[in-house]
Amino acid sequence: MSDRVVLAYSGGLDTSVAIGWIGEATGAEVIAVAVDVGQGGEDLETIRQRALDCGAVEAYVADARDEFAEEYCMPALKANGMYMDAYPLVSAVSRPVIVKHLVKAAKQFGATTVAHGCTGKGNDQVRFEVGIQTLGPELKCIAPVRDLALTREKAIAYAEKNDLPIVTTKKNPFSIDQNVWGRAVETGFLEDIWNGPTKDVYDYTDDPTFPPPADELVITFREGVPVAIDNKPVTALQAIQELNRRAGAQGVGRIDIVEDRLVGIKSREIYEAPGAMTLIAAHRELENVTIEREQARFKKTVDQRWTELVYDGQWFSPLKKSLDVFVDDTQKYVNGDIRMELHAGRATVTGRRSDTGLYDFNLATYDEGDSFDQSNARGFIELFGMSSKVASQREQRLAGEN
Repeated sequence: MSDRVVLAYSGGLDTSVAIGWIGEATGAEVIAVAVDVGQGGEDLETIRQRALDCGAVEAYVADARDEFAEEYCMPALKANGMYMDAYPLVSAVSRPVIVKHLVKAAKQFGATTVAHGCTGKGNDQVRFEVGIQTLGPELKCIAPVRDLALTREKAIAYAEKNDLPIVTTKKNPFSIDQNVWGRAVETGFLEDIWNGPTKDVYDYTDDPTFPPPADELVITFREGVPVAIDNKPVTALQAIQELNRRAGAQGVGRIDIVEDRLVGIKSREIYEAPGAMTLIAAHRELENVTIEREQARFKKTVDQRWTELVYDGQWFSPLKKSLDVFVDDTQKYVNGDIRMELHAGRATVTGRRSDTGLYDFNLATYDEGDSFDQSNARGFIELFGMSSKVASQREQRLAGEN
């Protein structure tokens, strides 16, 4: 029996050509694996048939949209996952669920190798291969674009020569990766970081300069996860989809950043994540209401470390799993409603309520009914400032002696 290679398959030019290219370069049979993480476009059956028409011996397709939303996007929401305080891990969170299905297919079809379409300059090669090594340590990895010198020009020539059922002439100037959590756009004229993004860069969001009337909505959370919008129950996937639609119509969630890649280079990226950015803004505010001060301060450190691990392809690492336990524990009381106004590119919190919150009106009010004992303040300030006062006295005394 021939060696078998499982290929992460998108249905596009590069991975369609990679089926035959891998076969010719390695002599192995290729099994194409397509995973739906809410990227839209063609349906899975069309993609499956194309893989077979391009020479795959098997084509495995998985509708992983709910799994992706619940098991990958929701942990990112609970950790307020925002790399460099700006990027909600759009591509980074999708790679581990794709890896999981690649490894599952490799075991199911008896493959020894997993292939992906990443270049040698990006983060995704690391995310795929570290994930594959972790879940399937016995599997080898290859990357045709990186390892077998499959350039775009060679891919087009190969597709035309072999009459592959794929459009090769229309070259998009951008490299695009998208899923239900957001959309990432890079390359082309965006590589000159002085150039502003043009209208054709965007797809998930409308121009915020000319918005429709403001859209007000209420998101209900239970243990840090959205469970209803405007009192209508939603799954995690439905919550993201509805907010993509409503926040996207207001131009919310456009991000333009020069980002520090894991491989050591800086890269200019444009992201659109209307649903993710709206949910993170709402979730952060509900945490402000429900999480105790010291726990909240420490969680910011954990959130940042969690985000860096996920960005760096360490989803399946022991430290990430340990941090998950901490994050989940902090979400026990993150229950309640956040009212938001979506308008002209902004998602603004306008109201919050929680039965498990720590906000006490009677302690906070300056009006009648104030239950805060102000006589405690004087002694508290004396003790709180004691160490600084003693240190300052020492400095003044030593300065006087000199």
